[in-house]
Amino acid sequence: MNLAPWSATHVAAGDGADPVTVSSGLRLGVVGLKMGLYLADWAQRVGLQVVAGCDRDPETRAAAAGRLPGANLTDRWEDLLELDLDGVVLANDFDAHAPPAMEFLEQGVHVLSESAACTTVEEGRRLIEAVDGSAATYSLAENYVAHPHVRAIREVVARGEVGRVELIEADYLHGMSPEMVDALIGDPAHWRGRIAPTAYCTHTMSPVLAITGARPVEVTAFTVDETNRRAAVVMVVRLSTGALAVTRHGFLQGEADSHWSWVSVRGSRGLVESGRGPGERAWSVRVRTEGWASDDGEIRDDERTPPPLFLAGDEVERRAEGTALILTAFRATIEHGAPPLVPVRPAVAAVLVGVMGAQSLANGSRPVPVPSVD
Repeated sequence: MNLAPWSATHVAAGDGADPVTVSSGLRLGVVGLKMGLYLADWAQRVGLQVVAGCDRDPETRAAAAGRLPGANLTDRWEDLLELDLDGVVLANDFDAHAPPAMEFLEQGVHVLSESAACTTVEEGRRLIEAVDGSAATYSLAENYVAHPHVRAIREVVARGEVGRVELIEADYLHGMSPEMVDALIGDPAHWRGRIAPTAYCTHTMSPVLAITGARPVEVTAFTVDETNRRAAVVMVVRLSTGALAVTRHGFLQGEADSHWSWVSVRGSRGLVESGRGPGERAWSVRVRTEGWASDDGEIRDDERTPPPLFLAGDEVERRAEGTALILTAFRATIEHGAPPLVPVRPAVAAVLVGVMGAQSLANGSRPVPVPSVD
């Protein structure tokens, strides 16, 4: 379940590298032109040509036309199968990614899926089979794996600074008014209203799996507030390494405005955790090594800020670093055969925690095994 390591084909952080100077000639399609339009902008910045797009809403297509001049825009993703594409970005509804992914993979088109890889165990297995049988690749566009604080924590853990991982926690939380929350999750016609409260767990579980190199073995899910069962959940996940993961996601008050993500790793020798402060501190990490584990017997407790990321000579805004790295890695996968940053098996494994977590909630928060996808 180890994810692909950072390689020379990925944008180098803080070294002023300029790996993208001209268009690669690689032709990209985008399905879903809301979040997909943001990804399309970054795709063009890393040298991919966005030549086609799809959205059911005519107003959304019209708005996208000005930012994607010359692109073939349609209301059916199936139309993109008829085009000569090297890759496709799937940014359509959260619970509708696997069917088009499998179709494009069969056509030999590389897939970057912006959200949930699948919605059921069977669909996940069929997606893995499609990837294994295709000449093309599948990548999950999980930008939180590539955010500065998660990369920094991953490096600290990989160097063994905190020892063996024992407990890892990850939050993805929004502080919103009850009216705003209800507008998001109260409409059954919208995908946010259709999915289980455990389903949107990729921004927590994908960083957990990336940092630990583990797979999920068992999940127990809990509703935070019994009077509003859909608003926020906590999932306790046993990992294959023996460590425990605790993830919290949904809508709870008091989170920092920066990026809604907090990660903490307690190891056998110390602690590393991301900051909760505003601005640059939101991307920094605190590293503590206990005195008994230090050569000189002194406690080490310091704050570290990851170096900036540059693309085409320009510094990338902190909150966009994950997206820039995901799109740069996708280009490298198509162009050079580099390993996907988040390949299909850890992508499916992260989603299945939410799928099985829904079963746990339905069964009175009893533990439920998470099927292996290895």
